[in-house]
Amino acid sequence: MNTIRVAMIIQAYHPHVGGAERQLAAISPRLQRQGVDVHVLTRQQPGLPRYELINGIPVHRIPTPGNHALASLSFTTLALPLLTWLRPNLIHAHEMLSPTTTAVFAKRILKVPIITKVLRGGDLGDIAYLQSHKTGRQRLATFRQDVDRFIAISQEIDRELESMGVAPNRRVLIPNGVNTQHYAPVSMGEKLALRRKLGLPNGPIAVFTGRLSPEKRVEHLLAIWPLLREQHPDASLLILGSGPDEPGLHAQASPGVHLLGRVGDVAPYLKAADLFLLPSHTEGLSNALLEAMSTGLPCVATRVGGAIDLIDHSNNGWLVNRNAPDEMLAAISLLLENPAQRHYLGQRARQHIVRGYSLGNTAEQISQLYQGLLAERPFTAAPSAQG
Repeated sequence: MNTIRVAMIIQAYHPHVGGAERQLAAISPRLQRQGVDVHVLTRQQPGLPRYELINGIPVHRIPTPGNHALASLSFTTLALPLLTWLRPNLIHAHEMLSPTTTAVFAKRILKVPIITKVLRGGDLGDIAYLQSHKTGRQRLATFRQDVDRFIAISQEIDRELESMGVAPNRRVLIPNGVNTQHYAPVSMGEKLALRRKLGLPNGPIAVFTGRLSPEKRVEHLLAIWPLLREQHPDASLLILGSGPDEPGLHAQASPGVHLLGRVGDVAPYLKAADLFLLPSHTEGLSNALLEAMSTGLPCVATRVGGAIDLIDHSNNGWLVNRNAPDEMLAAISLLLENPAQRHYLGQRARQHIVRGYSLGNTAEQISQLYQGLLAERPFTAAPSAQG
């Protein structure tokens, strides 16, 4: 098979940690092993080199001086000569915002197909944001015309693409994947040993992992925790992550709530916990939820985005309505009082993820998408990798 060179365009990349960045960093080495020559183009961050190899993946960081709008223009202007030099066979944009704008301009110059992965759905998602103002609606019309394939990571996003007029043959549903070996269940003995190693309490532990930003609604968990502790006085809540809401959450924290900040690897904390909580107002397909389910944790999540695809309510997890802290409180209390049900939900969650959401499965679907798209037009093999 000829080598396919793909330019991945994303606003930020490792070591910046977010769901999209983590997913691309995890999937890229697997695509490399399947014969895809991956190059990542991202924005320059302070203190990071303009170019480096990260886990064998070339990462090109492009300066973006100026405010928000000017930074986007700067990125596109400086990315185009780099893309011309790289000569990718196709361009894969991660987000239906400025990365897709850059990809569209590059397509017109390089005459290569482009793919857009839509990261978020719902009323705070990519499409809703663009539809909310005139310039955004104009960009949507351009994207609808010029993007060759759209990747939806959830059924919700696929329906939104359908509503904006994207034909079925230009939409493909490819969920995010998770490393099912790294995020794997442990025995009770191993769980207790991890708690001792991490300095965690011995009572029931619930955990949230993710960015501490408004759409995550972490404040709802902190609001209900004193009420939960009336029923379960030794219950602890671990909050792992950082973001703009962090100072306010520290001020709101009550006994039993532990804000641990950003950690390099959340897997040991998931393995040490009894329950995973995701109170988000909106999601694409949560990497944090995938990781928790893969670890065999029973999960309580709001009925939004990809959580609806992942969780079969009361069979492999628990769904509650968004912005309903009372429902979240009732679900947590119910599961803390029923160890057998927690064990059942965790087992079924693990089985579901291993069957359909491994990184290998996701990488294979993406590789097949690349090959199928390139088969529709004359294929020119990429030159040897350039540093």
